[in-house]
Amino acid sequence: MERSGRLLLLSELRIRNTAYDVSLTRSVLTWKRRTSSPVYHPFRPSVHHSVSVSEIISVREEDEENISRRRDDGSWKKIKESEGKDCRQAFTVLYVERCRQHRWRCAEVTFTCPEGALRQHWVSSIREQLAAVANRPKHLLIYINPYGGKRQGKRIYEQKVAPLFAAAGVSTDVIVTEYANHARDHLRTEAELKKYDGVVCVGGDGMFSEIIHGLIWRTQIDGGVDPNCPDETLLTCSLRIGIIPAGSTDCICFATVGTNDPVTSALHIIVGDSQPMDVCSVHHNNAFLRYSVSLLGYGFYGDVLTDSERKRWMGPARYDLSGLKMFLTHHYYEGTVSYLPARGIIGTPRDAARCRSGCAVCQHNGQLLTERSEKYEMDETSDSESDGEWRTIRGKFLAINAASMSCACPRSPKGLSPAAHLADGTTDLILVRKCSRFDFLRHLLRHTSKDDQFDLTFVEVHRVRRFRFTPRHCQSDSDLELDLLGNASKRQIFSQICRDHPACGCAPAYSCWNCDGEILTHTAIDVRVHCQLIKLFARGIEEPAVFEDLANPCAI
Repeated sequence: MERSGRLLLLSELRIRNTAYDVSLTRSVLTWKRRTSSPVYHPFRPSVHHSVSVSEIISVREEDEENISRRRDDGSWKKIKESEGKDCRQAFTVLYVERCRQHRWRCAEVTFTCPEGALRQHWVSSIREQLAAVANRPKHLLIYINPYGGKRQGKRIYEQKVAPLFAAAGVSTDVIVTEYANHARDHLRTEAELKKYDGVVCVGGDGMFSEIIHGLIWRTQIDGGVDPNCPDETLLTCSLRIGIIPAGSTDCICFATVGTNDPVTSALHIIVGDSQPMDVCSVHHNNAFLRYSVSLLGYGFYGDVLTDSERKRWMGPARYDLSGLKMFLTHHYYEGTVSYLPARGIIGTPRDAARCRSGCAVCQHNGQLLTERSEKYEMDETSDSESDGEWRTIRGKFLAINAASMSCACPRSPKGLSPAAHLADGTTDLILVRKCSRFDFLRHLLRHTSKDDQFDLTFVEVHRVRRFRFTPRHCQSDSDLELDLLGNASKRQIFSQICRDHPACGCAPAYSCWNCDGEILTHTAIDVRVHCQLIKLFARGIEEPAVFEDLANPCAI
């Protein structure tokens, strides 16, 4: 602490012709307005500002050409004429400023030095401190999905993100994807990953899914791990992943940053934030199906996705229509759920704790699971199979959901499981048993309220490390045809009337799994959570108190 707080520079500099005492330590840049008069001026800018060195984007020397150009295009506040004459002694610091609703923006402040040598000393010292900041990316591989969302990915990157990367000195290799799974296939086979400090996707949750499928698969193959074996402990990916939101759904970005703002995400990448994240591997009969980081949903959410896929021409509104239709249809499905409870951890699905930046639950549980994996890595059988704590539930379910994060979004600020954690090595298994339409509506409405959404007799939740699901009639699962499922659901909206007469064929025997917005082709699955398998350029959602800063550095 003494070294980080040691004063490196202290000078009297000017900002817009006002004198400031400016100081630099290894961790903080501070400027404080000098008070020449004891008279209080209520309309003057705040007199004291501090910026963490880790959140300084860059520093640049100003010249006469830059000064005049910025004055002409109005992109910064006017500099008085007397200051313009001394522009050769000016330098500008670009830094992160926090705004409301977890948004970040790039702010800047220009200091004028009394002489050129002092300016050079300040610029060199700040750059030295920036170079000492660990984990900042220097070279990124970027994939842009030009078709996702409103087809704005390329424009968002070029206009909002690329200038920030250039200002921060981050070099990039950009690939505009041309077809589905282009990014996944490129990462699996062609990408020279050793050249990069991270991989960035510009798009929605589908694009992010492509990135993790390509990167995780490549990491396992390079490390000699068989991804098709559900009992294998997967290798952690060394490259961090960045998300520039530009899709129709950006739930992953919202859950890890707190906002779906491309500038905020770009700044998190620049400052080199790192947020570990759990990943679930989904297998069927020892064959790998998909990875999941947010939601696995069978029953209601699987049916909504299946029906909405036929209405893609409607845009995001298709989810509302399909949700209403599936609510009225009210299908339930029979099956068996087996799960391995998470033992020895702190936190439960129904506690008041929320996963936030620097989450103590994720740190504690992540360390605990890491120690366990090291203990069992030499055993012939995995710890999950040998501890003998598997539990089984059979019944009729309207929905079976596994939430590896809160799954919060603008429509559901609390999410499906408000207390779920990003990196604690568990997933929250939510079972909604057969109930009336009215009761099921109560359950759905609690996603948007402050009530305990698990405080219902027909809903149970378990924090688990692994689970398996087998439908009642599993013999035909391998031949599941999603089109037949769709045709069966069209025959009668209120199929509950004929639910007890399967011979009429009104109700489908199976739902399908919604895996992060993609349909799985099998219903009998084996799901295992891999603790902190990937890392994102994020820091988790910061507590609101961080944003309650009355000082406004951009006022300068």
